[in-house]
Amino acid sequence: MGNEAIARGFIEAGGGFASAYPGTPSTEIVETLSEIANSLGIYVEWSVNEKVALESAYGASISNVRALAAMKHVGLNVAADALASISYTGVKSGLVIVSAEDPSMWSSQNEQDNRYYGMLTYVPVFDPSDPQEAKDLTKAAFDLSEKLSHPILMTPTTRVSHTRSNVILDEIKPPKTKGFFLKDNSRFGLVPANSRTLRDKLINKWNSIKESLENFEPYNRIENIENGKVAVIASGVSYQYAKEVLNEIGNYRLIKISTPYPLPKKFILKGLEDIKRALVIEELEPIVEYQIKNIINEEGLDTEIEGKSYVGYSGEMSLDRARKAIKEFLGIHVKQANIKKLNLSIPNRPPSFCPGCPHRGTFYSLKRAVNSLMIKPIFSGDIGCYSLGINSPYDEQDIILEMGGSIGVANGLSHVAENQVPIAIIGDSTFYHAGIPGLVNAVYNKSPLLLLVLDNMTTAMTGEQPDPSSGITAMGEETKTINIAKIAEGIGVEKVVVFDPFNIKESTDKLKEVLSYVIKEKKPAVAIAKKACALNAVRIANKIKVEIPIYQILENKCTGCGICYNAFACPAIFVKDDKKAWIEPSLCTGCGVCVQTCPYDAIKPVKIIDKRWDSIWE
Repeated sequence: MGNEAIARGFIEAGGGFASAYPGTPSTEIVETLSEIANSLGIYVEWSVNEKVALESAYGASISNVRALAAMKHVGLNVAADALASISYTGVKSGLVIVSAEDPSMWSSQNEQDNRYYGMLTYVPVFDPSDPQEAKDLTKAAFDLSEKLSHPILMTPTTRVSHTRSNVILDEIKPPKTKGFFLKDNSRFGLVPANSRTLRDKLINKWNSIKESLENFEPYNRIENIENGKVAVIASGVSYQYAKEVLNEIGNYRLIKISTPYPLPKKFILKGLEDIKRALVIEELEPIVEYQIKNIINEEGLDTEIEGKSYVGYSGEMSLDRARKAIKEFLGIHVKQANIKKLNLSIPNRPPSFCPGCPHRGTFYSLKRAVNSLMIKPIFSGDIGCYSLGINSPYDEQDIILEMGGSIGVANGLSHVAENQVPIAIIGDSTFYHAGIPGLVNAVYNKSPLLLLVLDNMTTAMTGEQPDPSSGITAMGEETKTINIAKIAEGIGVEKVVVFDPFNIKESTDKLKEVLSYVIKEKKPAVAIAKKACALNAVRIANKIKVEIPIYQILENKCTGCGICYNAFACPAIFVKDDKKAWIEPSLCTGCGVCVQTCPYDAIKPVKIIDKRWDSIWE
């Protein structure tokens, strides 16, 4: 996998410190390193957010230890404050920031092009085209970063990060894991007097950075240089598609770009010698295209440069998309694919909470509480598994903006939305990441809102990475569990309740209690639904050999009312032709919450439940 290749590049480069906040498609980089950290003697951490991850890696780098910070593309927004200042001070040992991009938004709320951050912050950008290059470029990035005393930004896209291929490995360089910080506050203390001087130094340094990328083979290279008056220029993974298309239709000149910013001017001019027309193929924004047009303009050349007018902006590159763009640019007729349409009715299968997910019980109880009080809620949602609450039958995510946005948005709603009650819904990992400032703001500004924290003691959506609720570090060491209720109380929230989402009555009553408090007292309140992620619970049960209880429907009692499969909507519960329910044993995780939803007492466990079962979920 491309992300594993990046991790391998890090250890081949002698990296000693790696930090990240998990986020698809970047997660596997530090996840891979966490599994081998102890055997290699390196330090690896899951940071509470991307800003802290980058700051931590920077701290290691200026202490002469090679460091990597990894995040998904939107995570770089969180870390941007640090990035913009790091380019002023520079680094000592190599510092590589990996921002995994997500064109087509397979698991993200936007598809921003973070190559722009390179332009904004004077940081070189590397864009690998496949897993092999991801590994090799990571090593090259560390070497160049250290040579230039400057950070490097890598922007692999989903199809590089999550592609599997054979990768040729090199020797692992022994890691340097301890260093020494040599004080120099004229460089590292960014007060205005120092920053003005460092700004001028950065501008001058940029020229040497650009020069260092002029001879950067094989990552930047010209293929079929002797051929024709037409060229295709491709950056990152787009190179793979462009190369395949050109192999189909003829040997046109192909200019491969792995350093989209700053674009090496001499290299580009060499690639465009005798070329009359060139097509730039890149994902998302025209970063390479605009730079080439600028170079052409500066040199007074008449080469025609095209790009987005053929390729388009939105979505990831594909072979068909590249083929269509290149053929249209070359004036080759594009045959429409002969695709036979099948008149099949495919069932709608929206994403759903896992069987046994505690969030299902929370959303079910929240709806009951809201309906019982007959209030008009505004559900301000957040990023995590619970984002699925936007779907029916829950419909309890009216707004989903970004990490931690649930509380901030609810703050604004609480002061202007008349006769409506803002309910901010956030997970434990997201609360630590970006939710705490919003809660401080709510207390300070007396915002009448309910914060509902869904604490499943893990970062579940990205693959069960430990978070501050788990009591485990990335390297598997036991550590302090950070108590969310105590944080809320310490901030000054006067009404804090904790409930078990597997207990529907208790959950409903507690939620009614805090909602009534918000309405009556005009103050913020916090409710915490605390229960382990079902995937973790099942994993632990299998490990310690606790039999997972399976539930069944009693045919003679089931009336086919549909509450368990329509309102509660557990995917392990199916509806039969006679409208009666049926539980699929292979899907049931034994949470038992469905028992409480049935008004006819028609759901029972198949066997006596192991006494250890309940403790696994705590």
